[in-house]
Amino acid sequence: MAPSNDHPGEQTAQDPIKLIAIRETALSLDEVFTAVGDDAAGGTALFVGTVRNHDGGADVDALGYSCHPSAEAEMRRIAEKVVAEYPVRALAAVHRVGDLAVGDLAVVVAVSCPHRGEAFEACRKLIDDLKHEVPIWKHQRFSDGTDEWVGA
Repeated sequence: MAPSNDHPGEQTAQDPIKLIAIRETALSLDEVFTAVGDDAAGGTALFVGTVRNHDGGADVDALGYSCHPSAEAEMRRIAEKVVAEYPVRALAAVHRVGDLAVGDLAVVVAVSCPHRGEAFEACRKLIDDLKHEVPIWKHQRFSDGTDEWVGA
């Protein structure tokens, strides 16, 4: 984002990437939302991914996430790409690993920008790229006793 001398609040954020983490513990919406707070942001978009009770026509009982040791670095690389493409004031992304139950939070990402449209677009780009590029794998366990691995 190009700095503006007209309004000091519009100047580029020092380091807009506030939080990037992979956690084995429950995720917090408040932590992520607080991390992206910025007085110069007019819009904040937050996405929460949860464990649903079905996939591909089968009932899901539970699942587990695992990741490659490079996953957090890949999340940061994607965050840097989003920051370069959008006027991001602050960005946060946290993904859960380990065993999760239906309804648990699996991923929380948030982006704040000067305007809502930019925040929505940047947040969507962030979650879509994280889902497709970060080496995190999901092991779904179905009610019929079968299981399936899914991942980037």
